[in-house]
Amino acid sequence: MVALTIKDLYKNFGNTEVLKKINLEIEEGSFIVLLGPSGCGKSTLLNIIAGLESIDKGSVLIDDYDVSKVEPKDRNIAMVFQSYALYPSMTVKENIVFGLKQAKVSKDKIETQLEKVSTFLKVDELLNRKPSQLSGGQRQRTAMGRALVREPRIFLFDEPLSNLDAKLRVEMRHEIKKLYTSLKTTMVYVTHDQIEAMSLATKIAVMNKGIIQQLDDPQKIYDKPNNLFVADFIGSPSMNFIKGFLNKELNSVKFIPENEKNIIFDLTHYNFKNNFESNQKVILGLRPEYVSNIDDKNKNTVKLSLIPSIIETTGFDKNVTFNFSNSEIIGRFSPNSGVELNKKHDVYFNLSQISLFDDKTEIRI
Repeated sequence: MVALTIKDLYKNFGNTEVLKKINLEIEEGSFIVLLGPSGCGKSTLLNIIAGLESIDKGSVLIDDYDVSKVEPKDRNIAMVFQSYALYPSMTVKENIVFGLKQAKVSKDKIETQLEKVSTFLKVDELLNRKPSQLSGGQRQRTAMGRALVREPRIFLFDEPLSNLDAKLRVEMRHEIKKLYTSLKTTMVYVTHDQIEAMSLATKIAVMNKGIIQQLDDPQKIYDKPNNLFVADFIGSPSMNFIKGFLNKELNSVKFIPENEKNIIFDLTHYNFKNNFESNQKVILGLRPEYVSNIDDKNKNTVKLSLIPSIIETTGFDKNVTFNFSNSEIIGRFSPNSGVELNKKHDVYFNLSQISLFDDKTEIRI
């Protein structure tokens, strides 16, 4: 069953087109993340779903009912804001049950919901504190409790973890995942953090300049990005890009990197999504984990001799940067690889998981 539908939606702020023909169908019980850089329109889209922004053209439907002109309080949704939006003069308990009191829910029901939610979110010992007496994580749990206590049809999250430090962000991300796994309620989550998106979502909508560039499950977006923007935005470190040319031969396809005429990559194994011409200019994308010091004996692996220019140790691996074909290529080396700056090393390019993009359109080939 489809819980939320967005049809041909447009939104302008003055002469600036913020959203351009957005179409989305969100299945019941799914966790969809709207992901993209600042200014891409993701928060505007979330606010439109919540009823906090008007629509210039198009419609929003919840359970096949058009709510485009329905007030936010009547949409049966709950929103968790980036800034927590807690009432400073109220206790944690008063903040959590405020919405239920406004809806004139019975006292018994309020107490039952409060006990259930506060225990689940581990804020039961904080109920008499004010927001000023809470840590960032405790404030976020309180904001989540205020949404959760209402048992809404859809949860909306607007960058809820961006104000937290790195360690707490990881912990709260785990809590949100646990919340979703327990409830299986439909959730729409906005973030610019692709690690959050990859770890939380059942589906990701990657947005740029008011357009959904790709809507898919996280692994497919990572492995087979639709275009150069998605490929570059997803992944940390991001995908390596090598410019060059494709050549068709009788039963094979070869890639020749720019300014590297003595090096040829055999790409006959690649599953081409679109047709291409011989000698067509393309961009080859290769994730850092497929550039390493380990020979995996894969038939599509190519060995090169390269000199590292930068070595960054993370603990569980080393990010090593090389200059190749007028590009910086980052590889992931094992921590005990013995790699050294300004010294040649054998580097293995596993070409079994590449992406190819047209140089002009930047669309996946």
